[in-house]
Amino acid sequence: MSQSDILRIVATDCGSTTTKAILIERNPQGHYRLVARGEAPTTVEKPFEDVTVGVLNAMTELEEITETTVPEAEGFKPGRRHLIHDDTVWRLRKSGEETKPRTGELEGSDMYVSTSSAGGGLQMMVAGVVKAMSAESAERAALGAGAILMDTLAVDDGRKDYQKVERLRKLRPDIILMSGGTDGGTRTHLIEMAEVIHRADPKPRFGDMKLPVIYAGNREVRSEVKEVLGASIEVKVVDNIRPTLEQENLGPARDEIHELFLEHVMQQAPGYSKLLDWASEEVMATPNAVGKLMESYAKEEGINILGVDIGGATTDVFSVFQETYNRTVSANLGMSYSICNVLKEAGTENIARWLPFAIDPFEVRNRLRNKMIRPTTIPQTYEDLLIEQAVSREALRLAFEHHKSLARTLKGTQQQRDVGQIFEQTTTGETLIKMMSLDMVIGSGGVLSHAPLRAQSALMMLDAYQPEGVTMLTVDSIFMMPHLGVLSEHFYQAAREVFEYDCIVKCGHCVAPVGPAPKNPNEVVVTVRGPGVTEAVPFGTIKVIPLGRGEFMDVTIEPGKSFDVGAGKGKPVQAKLEGGTVGIMIDARGRPFALPTDDKARIAKLREWLTAMGLPLPA
Repeated sequence: MSQSDILRIVATDCGSTTTKAILIERNPQGHYRLVARGEAPTTVEKPFEDVTVGVLNAMTELEEITETTVPEAEGFKPGRRHLIHDDTVWRLRKSGEETKPRTGELEGSDMYVSTSSAGGGLQMMVAGVVKAMSAESAERAALGAGAILMDTLAVDDGRKDYQKVERLRKLRPDIILMSGGTDGGTRTHLIEMAEVIHRADPKPRFGDMKLPVIYAGNREVRSEVKEVLGASIEVKVVDNIRPTLEQENLGPARDEIHELFLEHVMQQAPGYSKLLDWASEEVMATPNAVGKLMESYAKEEGINILGVDIGGATTDVFSVFQETYNRTVSANLGMSYSICNVLKEAGTENIARWLPFAIDPFEVRNRLRNKMIRPTTIPQTYEDLLIEQAVSREALRLAFEHHKSLARTLKGTQQQRDVGQIFEQTTTGETLIKMMSLDMVIGSGGVLSHAPLRAQSALMMLDAYQPEGVTMLTVDSIFMMPHLGVLSEHFYQAAREVFEYDCIVKCGHCVAPVGPAPKNPNEVVVTVRGPGVTEAVPFGTIKVIPLGRGEFMDVTIEPGKSFDVGAGKGKPVQAKLEGGTVGIMIDARGRPFALPTDDKARIAKLREWLTAMGLPLPA
């Protein structure tokens, strides 16, 4: 079936608690748009113990929604869509054959794709030789494949062998990724690490199957490692992650992790085999699908992307810079179950510094502890909302720092430099995240996606990430990136159109000059000139130029002599800026910006920035 024949697509994301379904159709103009979205509780537990029951319930909601609500402005025919037939997802073509012919144009779907995390997240451990080299490469492979990293063992991590054995037995990972040694390099350290794993004899979380160990190290030691691990462990051999010091080859390990995840974790979800049979394509792990979407979109559009999904228990950060994809999971940073971990890591003072009103630090701590006790509650007052958004800034900042520490160039490599590069390159192992070259930030997760006002989401991202130069700020409206991620693997055009039109909400471009605080606190540090607009913005302030979604403005950005917006200090930049739900945001607070240390001055500045963004002030 060619892609030009695809009229209707159904996609589901089977989460641990909720199954979310979306319906995509091609309009008369030939563009793919979101028609409806439905959700239902995931049914992996008693009394149903069948994930497909939740899928059908979510599909039923899609059918009911389309009976009364269809975006007719897009040219879609009104009427109930019929998406279920004989208690299965009604897919018209399966393995190249018709399952049931369409008697009306509102019946059936041409494609059904799904993601799943209903069997629980993929929990992995990594074992390497050198913590800062082979073990770090293995971490990048595991995280990029959608795993939660429980621990990293290395020969030089300072722990005794018996401590490593105890750790393996206690954590019981789903998969262990073992790496180390360039091809033809170290042998003894790899055999020692294999002996540690063999002695621990860790049992997987599910069933009585053998624990899978993926070996991605020195190819010359494969047979010896296999022999040491023994018959009680299932060894999967893939190409070396670090075949040479100058090379990193993550693809084969990531692919094998994904295959084992499907086999060992996702299939533990009751009814998963039925879901696999219904789907047009292979079911994909939810976090892996989100990463696939960002990676595909960045490469196809030729841009650099930073994405975040901040949840109740964890915060995932994704980045694609110069087509290099990285993902990290901060498993202890979240907005409900992990909120006190954010308090512990950031400290009360760092959270309270974002509050535009005076409050006792003990009161902040007590409110956050109440949130941990009742994690599903939502803020009841504007003060509560501002406290929650203050916590989010610190969670986002800490997760981003963690991401930058792993998204790095290879350590231990020799670099050949010409004369021009001598002054540009620093040491090996520097972060790949270059904020001046960042084109787009995508914010997702409840605190960002469901903020009462989009300007609040934009300000949280401005404060946490401090983008530089010219950057588009966007928010994922209703979290359908997993659905579009699995779709992008097989039908990129449809995924891209729905992603741009229905998924992300553009807040607008941000212009942020980089430079230190000037001696004169009121000095103009950037001037933006465009048709009918001349905005000279003094240091320490934010200015918003109203410009709506889909509206563009050609401007000249003139930074002060000590400030840079991408072309060098004091050099102007020509740019085509796009507006959004907030408008063009000129952030002249400097980079990195620092809040005033005096409480009264700090509160005054925070209130000034809220007003500049069009946000209400607390009493």
